[in-house]
Amino acid sequence: MLQIVIAVLVFIVVTMAVFAFVSLLDQRKAQARVLRDRLTAAQQKPAEQAAAETAFVRDELLSQIPAFDTLLRRSERVSLLQKMLAQGDVNVRAGNFLMLCLVSGLVLAVVAFIAGGNVVFAWAGALVGFFVPYAYASHMRTKRFQKFEEKFPEAIDTLARAVRAGHAFTTALEMIANEVSEPVAGEFRQLYEEQKFGLPVRDALLNLADRIPLVDVKFFVTAVMLQRETGGNLAEILDNLSYVIRERFKILRQVRVHTAQGRLTMMLLMALPPTVVAAMFILNRGFIEPLFSDPLGHALIVGGITLQTMGYFVIRRIIRIQV
Repeated sequence: MLQIVIAVLVFIVVTMAVFAFVSLLDQRKAQARVLRDRLTAAQQKPAEQAAAETAFVRDELLSQIPAFDTLLRRSERVSLLQKMLAQGDVNVRAGNFLMLCLVSGLVLAVVAFIAGGNVVFAWAGALVGFFVPYAYASHMRTKRFQKFEEKFPEAIDTLARAVRAGHAFTTALEMIANEVSEPVAGEFRQLYEEQKFGLPVRDALLNLADRIPLVDVKFFVTAVMLQRETGGNLAEILDNLSYVIRERFKILRQVRVHTAQGRLTMMLLMALPPTVVAAMFILNRGFIEPLFSDPLGHALIVGGITLQTMGYFVIRRIIRIQV
């Protein structure tokens, strides 16, 4: 089995080397293509040129390797992955992130195989290692959204005070970018810069709602767009919206207090089986070894993991109450 692992490692290294060599040869073609596109854009009509420049500004490379970037752009899931990385403020391109996942899965597979001496351990290590970077990025995204929700009412209050003092809406956006802390400041700075460089305010607001897909942000965008189309007192609308968001947080905290026992139960039930298996593996390895060497043990492992996963989602659905 060790020979198979070595063969896989050699295959991966050789493949990456060939891919890197081909990508270096493709660099000149990529530079020529960029130059040709710029010359073509310079000959377009003004309206078409503005649209092309807007698309170019919003365009993001998924990988610095041109061939790999072209391949990744064919997948919608990779584009969604790049969007998730941007939402989590993870400064890594999607192509590099996928390579990191592969390397992480390979390393954990080798470590698990050496530690356990069984191909089941290797597959489990590869699976866990592949999803560890994704779990980290998802955690960073959730953490950033939570921090955004906490600071968002402050941004709305700042915007309401600026509008009440007689400042224009776009000027108030710049004030939020300069006075409120991150991550709210960064998102509103991008909102301000988009409309500053010619993008309609409506489209800039929709981009904000797309980057931060939170209910509060959607309420804010809808309220501002309706006020700009139908009129009304924007400062009063923003004050009411800030009050509603703060009341939601109060109710949400009460819900978290009432569901604390359910969350603790879920953590205990999820941690108990692997803890018992690890303890038995250390204390009495011969007793737990048939679980990993016998085919019936493999079926029991698959069944146990499946039931654990189902139980996790069931308990999570019970304790997760939308406010």
